[in-house]
Amino acid sequence: MALTIYGVLRSRATRTVWLARELGLAFEHVPVIQSYRLPDPAAADAPFNTASPDFLALNPNGRVPVIADDGLVLYESLAINLYLARKHGGELAPRDAVEDALMSQWAFWAATEVEPFSLQIQTHRPAGPKHDAAKAAAAAATLARPFAALDTALQAGGGWLVGGRFTVADLNAAEILRYAQGDAALFQAYPAVGAWIAACQSRPAFQAMMAEREKEPA
Repeated sequence: MALTIYGVLRSRATRTVWLARELGLAFEHVPVIQSYRLPDPAAADAPFNTASPDFLALNPNGRVPVIADDGLVLYESLAINLYLARKHGGELAPRDAVEDALMSQWAFWAATEVEPFSLQIQTHRPAGPKHDAAKAAAAAATLARPFAALDTALQAGGGWLVGGRFTVADLNAAEILRYAQGDAALFQAYPAVGAWIAACQSRPAFQAMMAEREKEPA
């Protein structure tokens, strides 16, 4: 059974589509729009969305992305990516239990220490939908400590998080830090972080994913 990835690219599904392209996986991409973006998600002519009964049968939480793979239905984007990397192996995957633990550590770190505040910057930066300079500045100030920790780790690790090479740990973390890129000064203050995210985003698989994302309605 082929891999199926559910979710529009203007969502956390970016992480999984990017990884699938890095791994060279064949997959079916089923766009599932977030129900909050629709005037009436239950309307007869509404597109497939996170409140659709068929989607809720896959993920009763009503969130994207979700994957179906060889009979497994899995949600939570970071868990999906760790699973796919482990399953398919290669340079993006852990080579041993230590690397596996570190990849999990960085996934949880990014989700808890960075994502709540990077999303605040994305929302409240000057070009954001609900600009509030004070909230954006507060989020950036909170990110100073995790950015400093990341900067130190990248310097010690040869520019990457695990094993001195680009892995799923970098991909997961980079997609979460991307939300904060509206605050250029934050990245300039931590040069190793700025160089690292630029290197991640220069990868052909990332650029292909973002080009596809740009074709979707905002």
